[in-house]
Amino acid sequence: MSTTEEQAAEAFKSGPRIVLAPGPRTTDRVPPQADDTWDLPYGTAWVYYGKGNSHLIRPVLMADGFSTGPTDLALTWELLEHGPFPLLSELRRQGRDVVLVGYHERSAPILENAETAMAAIRGAIDRRIGSHPLTVGGFSMGGLVTRYALAKLEREGIEHFTELYFSWDSPHTGAWIPIALQAFAHYTKKLDPRFSDQINSPAAQELLVKHIATWEDKPATSERRLAFLRALEDVGGWPFRPKRIAVANGPGTGAGNGVTPGVEAVTGKGLAVTGTELRTQPAGDDQLVAKLRVVTTPTREIRADGLPDIDGAPGGTLHGFGILADALNEIPGFGVVNPVREHCFVPTVSAIGLREPATHDDLYTPIDDEEVREKSPFHDVKLASQSEAHTLITEELATWFLEQLP
Repeated sequence: MSTTEEQAAEAFKSGPRIVLAPGPRTTDRVPPQADDTWDLPYGTAWVYYGKGNSHLIRPVLMADGFSTGPTDLALTWELLEHGPFPLLSELRRQGRDVVLVGYHERSAPILENAETAMAAIRGAIDRRIGSHPLTVGGFSMGGLVTRYALAKLEREGIEHFTELYFSWDSPHTGAWIPIALQAFAHYTKKLDPRFSDQINSPAAQELLVKHIATWEDKPATSERRLAFLRALEDVGGWPFRPKRIAVANGPGTGAGNGVTPGVEAVTGKGLAVTGTELRTQPAGDDQLVAKLRVVTTPTREIRADGLPDIDGAPGGTLHGFGILADALNEIPGFGVVNPVREHCFVPTVSAIGLREPATHDDLYTPIDDEEVREKSPFHDVKLASQSEAHTLITEELATWFLEQLP
């Protein structure tokens, strides 16, 4: 029995929303009541005082990362508290006050959400008791939001009283979503535009090292990303007053995450997607990365030139292929098999701002201490022992981070 495009569109829209973003998807846990809540331009800050504190004494500001829609406080707590290491509890046990900075729209332009971060910094300065310096940073995109915010405050001559800036697996030289996934998002836009809209959102374009706006496009650096990089340059690129540290969820050994280039990651089996194949990114020119067929349209081949085998690179991973496959398998007629679930999302070299992820050697050449000292914009970095989930809060990384706090 054939499926009409109208029936497929109805089924696709009624299925789970496909959101290629890191972190937990759901939680049954209710976050603690905040000690204070600040309404900010384009966002909100939730304040949790440290042990023994009844006011803001030792502020640690943590900015949220990328997704679709407003920051979800419950999911933020799930990521930072209920993973392998309870970071929020440990910060508060040490008498540090946690300020969680969230946005009304996580996919809005980074400069817009940087206004939220700047307002949170000013709010922390105005409300703190005493003179303990601030720690300011963020997870994933949050590291870029706060990087720009601090740099802009310095450029404007405004004292931010920040002694430590941190970024946790933030894509300083770009993040990666496989071209196959981007193409599928745009190819199914006529059924439901939300997946395509996320890939084309301002923040996604500013973060991705390579982007396509339609399934027919050739991968390129988005004009939005180029404009964001120019805006960073206009404020000096980095904050220079605080110590700058970076945490990476990938190793510096050059060892990849085990994903093989050029193999099928998602293969359509349901009637609506039979003929669809999404592949991991191979290196080289004119490489097949996807075959697309949805409902009655003919199969289209998607090819890419000059990209490295980045899906398997060392770095923080995202189960992007798995997110898509799990959603499709809940939609009648759209069932798939999914032999490869994850891919590199933020290469190690990007998380510490060391190299552009342009070639195989850029991604896989081992990182040594001398190169970090000479070329990284950070004063100190901590790399994971192996590639792990993007922004995962492990004991290995969190213990080091806590030791750096003023």
